[in-house]
Amino acid sequence: MSRAKRYHRIAMLSPLAFALAFGAYAQEPHYKDAIQPNIIATDSTGVTGTADAAPSTAAFKDARDEMLQETPKQLTGDVDRDFVKMMIPEHRSILAMAQVVRDYGEDPALRSRAGQIIAREQAELDWMIAWYEAHGTP
Repeated sequence: MSRAKRYHRIAMLSPLAFALAFGAYAQEPHYKDAIQPNIIATDSTGVTGTADAAPSTAAFKDARDEMLQETPKQLTGDVDRDFVKMMIPEHRSILAMAQVVRDYGEDPALRSRAGQIIAREQAELDWMIAWYEAHGTP
């Protein structure tokens, strides 16, 4: 992997790393409980709305819950297999979140970027699944 691609990948994963690290400080006992369902959101334009009223909220929650459910609870000790096994749910979640933006998003530039993410993540996910299947059970 070229240095530029590596820096790009790190830059893309930085917000996820921040979100995961910040989640560790949440006072809630479980990650999925940390997102309060009835909080009234206000953006910079002053528009408010109840998060649960948005159809995208359920789709984002489903993506998150599926990722948490699919994340392996036990590892094999084989770093290669464990890495791919742990990354597959992450990539599925990224794919699902990008699809939510593509389907419900209002910003054309963001929807376009979501389409690019979908293509990239689907290719990455397909490769990881094929690799995992080709390397069998340890």
